[in-house]
Amino acid sequence: MFRQAQNQLYDVLKILKVLKQGFNVGSVADSFVPQDFDVPAVLETDEYRLRMLTINDVVKDFDAVVTSEEHLQGIFPPPSSWPQGLNLEQDLIDLGWHQKEFQRRTSFAYTMMSLDESRCLGCVYFYPSDRQGYDAYALLWARQSELASGLEERLLLAVRQWLADVWPFESVGFPGRDLSWDEWFALPERYN
Repeated sequence: MFRQAQNQLYDVLKILKVLKQGFNVGSVADSFVPQDFDVPAVLETDEYRLRMLTINDVVKDFDAVVTSEEHLQGIFPPPSSWPQGLNLEQDLIDLGWHQKEFQRRTSFAYTMMSLDESRCLGCVYFYPSDRQGYDAYALLWARQSELASGLEERLLLAVRQWLADVWPFESVGFPGRDLSWDEWFALPERYN
C-alpha cells in the first residue's frame, strides 16, 4: 500500500514539474503570452471547432476522455496514469483549473467540438516550456473512436499552422510526438 501511495505521489510531482509554468498562480503579469496579444477564442475548420475548455463542457469532455482512456495513456508525460480512475467530479475540477489558467493567460486548453457542439472530439493544450530551446509546448489528442479517420493527424497539422500563423511563440515543442518524453526531459531546463 505504501508503494502504491508513493507511486501516485511521484506521478503528481512529475506532472507538476512538467506543467509548473502552466500552474502559475501569480498575477496576469505572469502570463506566458505578451499582454497585448489577443488570445484566439476559436479555430474552426470544416470538421471541428477549437474553443476554450470550460466547466460547461464537463459531460461531453468526460465522455470523450473515458472512452479514449487507452489512447490517452500515451499522450501525457510518463509516469502519468491519467485518466485512469477519473470520475465526473474530478473531471469538473480539472476543467475548472484549465478554465482559470486560460483566463489568467498562464496556459491554454481548448476543447475540440463537433461543429454542432454535440460531441467533444478531443483537446489541445498550450503550456509554457521549462526546456531550453522552446518557449511553449503543446499536447493534443482526438477521441479514440476518431483515430482511424486520421482526425488527430489533421488536428496536429492545423495546430502547427495555427501556432505558426497566429501565436507569438518562437519555438513550440511537441513532446511525445517530435521528441520522446525521455528526450524532452533530457533537455536542459530554462529555469533553475
